[in-house]
Amino acid sequence: MNGVRVTEGSDVASILCGRSQESRPVVVIVHLDPSMTKNDDGRVVYLTPELKAMLAAHVERLDQLGRSLTPPRILATLFPHFVDHGGHAKPGMRRREFRKAWETACTRAGVAGRLRHDFRRTAVRNMVNAGVPERVAMTVTGHKTRAVFDRYHIVSPADLQEAARRIATAAQEG
Repeated sequence: MNGVRVTEGSDVASILCGRSQESRPVVVIVHLDPSMTKNDDGRVVYLTPELKAMLAAHVERLDQLGRSLTPPRILATLFPHFVDHGGHAKPGMRRREFRKAWETACTRAGVAGRLRHDFRRTAVRNMVNAGVPERVAMTVTGHKTRAVFDRYHIVSPADLQEAARRIATAAQEG
C-alpha cells in the first residue's frame, strides 16, 4: 500500500483496521474512525483514481482468498495473512504486527530500509509541491499543529535550486 502512504499520507495502522464486513473500501472515500488514528480525530480520506483502482484490486484478492477458505467467509481485515506461516498465522487471519511484512514489501519495491514516516513526509512534500493548500494537506495527513506539519515538510536541495531558478527568472522579467 505504498500508494496510500505517498498519495494520501494516511497512517498505515489506521488503514490496517479500516475494513469491516459492513464497510468495503472500494468507494471513493475511506472513513478513519477517531479510535484508529494517532491524534484521536476521525477524518475522511478521498482516494485518487489510481489508488481507488489499486484498493479495488486488493479487495478482489481478499474476496478470492475468503472464497478459498474452509468454510468460505468474508474477511474482516484489509491486510490479512495470505499464506500459512507455519501454524502461528493462517491465511485470512488478521495481521497483528506488520513490521516484517513492511520490510519485505519495501525490499520488493526497491526501497529497502524505508520507514513508514518516510512515506508520510513524501506525501506532505507531494501535496505541497502539487499546490494543495497546506491546511488541506494537514487535514489529509492528520497533523493538528503547524509545527508538526513543518517537521514533515522537508526542504530538499532540489527545492532550493527551484527557489534560485524562480528568483533568477523574476529578476530577468522585472
